[in-house]
Amino acid sequence: MSRLPDFIFMLTRNDVTVPDALAHVAAALTAGVRHVGFKDVGLTHAEELTSAIRAAGARIYLEVVSTDAESEQRSAEAAVRHGVDVLMGGGRPRIVLPIIAGSGIDYYPFPGAVSGHPSVLTGTCAEIVASAGRLAAVDGVTGLDLLAWRFPGDAPDLIDQVVRAIAPKPVIVAGSIDRRERIAAARDAGAAGFTIGTAVFEGAFAASRRLADQLIAIQAMLAPPPGREFSAMPAR
Repeated sequence: MSRLPDFIFMLTRNDVTVPDALAHVAAALTAGVRHVGFKDVGLTHAEELTSAIRAAGARIYLEVVSTDAESEQRSAEAAVRHGVDVLMGGGRPRIVLPIIAGSGIDYYPFPGAVSGHPSVLTGTCAEIVASAGRLAAVDGVTGLDLLAWRFPGDAPDLIDQVVRAIAPKPVIVAGSIDRRERIAAARDAGAAGFTIGTAVFEGAFAASRRLADQLIAIQAMLAPPPGREFSAMPAR
């Protein structure tokens, strides 16, 4: 039996943490969201933000979208300092893993060649899958953060191939998930989770642009199709 993926609400727009991120935390938690994240770019009031998420018992995610080594190091240090649960993104485990060692932080780097801001994923499907295999084999890498819809090819096929290549390690799908079909594709390919930020703030999922209505609509879209069984129990 497959498991339903975790919906991770990112307090971000265009790969930047929104300036009023703290103001949206309570609404997200009230709407039933239990996985909340933000990016290393644009992040302010990190201590207050992580404290508010933690106080509600939700899981905290920090995603690294900076492309230089120094920024990735600083983000890893910030993840430890603020006690996040999951560090996503980046692609330099040799820098990150010694910093987060012993912290209990789960680590999901990007496979493939990632560049630009907002981030894009380049290379062939085969190259990305090979990169995924190499990264997943590194001791201390929990799983991978896959920018499937920032890839110019067949995103559902890429997710499927990466999920299979690194199983049983989990894959979180991030970037440009802005419609029901993409949520379903991530779910059906076996992704352990997916992130949405920009599309929530742009009102892509419900007629009402109210944040809570958008988040409730996304969670409803996780319902499996007839004839398929999914477990709602998270894999840890």
